[in-house]
Amino acid sequence: MALFFDAPWFDARLEERVLTRATLAAICGLSEAEIALLFKDQREMKPAEVVAFAELLGATAAEIAEHAGVSTRAPVAGPIEARLTAIEARLAAIEAALGARPATES
Repeated sequence: MALFFDAPWFDARLEERVLTRATLAAICGLSEAEIALLFKDQREMKPAEVVAFAELLGATAAEIAEHAGVSTRAPVAGPIEARLTAIEARLAAIEAALGARPATES
């Protein structure tokens, strides 16, 4: 378990996906200043941010929470949320296999 925000670990995950901290901030709805505070271990990551980081970096919420510091908690999904997440993942895999584009809302 990390005792503080593990910036090198997060930077490595970003590099693997050819992303930057600025991109991470924009995608997660944070300012670059907020991301900088996270990486300097001066701001605690919120549960919703744990989920956003996990989706973007291809990690589990528990793994993100572990590398974000001891007080950061992975959000606990209820049974409906867990099922919805699983269904969305299966749908994304099916769409990718079919080469389909996700439907847009009207």
